[in-house]
Amino acid sequence: MQNWLSRMQGRDDFCLLFRTGGKACRLVICVGLIASLGCKQTAMELDRLVPQELGGWRLETPGRVYDRDTLFDYIDGGAELYLAYSFRQVLSCRFRKTGHPDIVVDLFDMHSSQDAFGVFSAEWQEPEAGIGQGSEYAAGLLRFWKGHFFVSVWAEQETAETRKAVLDLGTEIAGAIGPPGPLPDLLKLVPAPDLIGIGVRYFHDHASLNLHYFLADQNILGLGARTEAVLAPYQTSQGAVHLLLARYPTDDDAQRALDSFETAYLPEGPAAATVQKGPQGWVAAERRGNVIVIVLDAPDRGQAEEMLARARQRMEKAAS
Repeated sequence: MQNWLSRMQGRDDFCLLFRTGGKACRLVICVGLIASLGCKQTAMELDRLVPQELGGWRLETPGRVYDRDTLFDYIDGGAELYLAYSFRQVLSCRFRKTGHPDIVVDLFDMHSSQDAFGVFSAEWQEPEAGIGQGSEYAAGLLRFWKGHFFVSVWAEQETAETRKAVLDLGTEIAGAIGPPGPLPDLLKLVPAPDLIGIGVRYFHDHASLNLHYFLADQNILGLGARTEAVLAPYQTSQGAVHLLLARYPTDDDAQRALDSFETAYLPEGPAAATVQKGPQGWVAAERRGNVIVIVLDAPDRGQAEEMLARARQRMEKAAS
């Protein structure tokens, strides 16, 4: 802090403001300048991850940076997805090549690799494209994540040339991002057999759960910024099943959430751990420490209890 002040006090505009303002004014000025420098440094960091030119497509500068307060200005109607995670800011920039469609790069700083994976998982539908830590490509759009970044690269019109350019840009940016980051620990508790990998969703809040699987109008699981959850689809020999894992700050929080779920969702209430939920199939639920395990859509009681046992065994193995 002292070194920063020494550098700034050499600037005439800073010295004038610093001498003429009162204590409160000086504090506001210092905080404002620090915040401004921090934003510029972060924007510059994002700029360094994007090449100036690749394959004849040249970067149109400057790009635009949007944060949590301004994201709706850029993605009106789609910002909620990112704001449901620990999104910091996004750099949006455009590449142009004469006689070819433009290519747009959106580089999202998601603060953590877990949330970068979460945003990627929210719309994951296509086979792996081999870029970053996880990726997909379809119809001119490349989506991938690496470290604490989620990146989309898309051509305004798909051609053979833009397909190559989009994939080359993605590869270049992924290389510039640096080392990979860890996946959410909660994924280690998901049983592997029969899992439909590209259907796995990682999220935090109730609205995100309902986006992937409508459970209830009310937040009966008490999900929010301090929780994390995984929804995993399975295709077993008996039929499709969903497994929902939700982790809470404490065991007591998890127990309250389980009580709320059983009271609101199970036809027979907390009296039964495994019940049939009408045409939606069988439901089973239990708590293991600060994690709730819920089986949804099981075709019969046996499949519901088997999936619950699989999750239990996986959790015991992870804990050992």
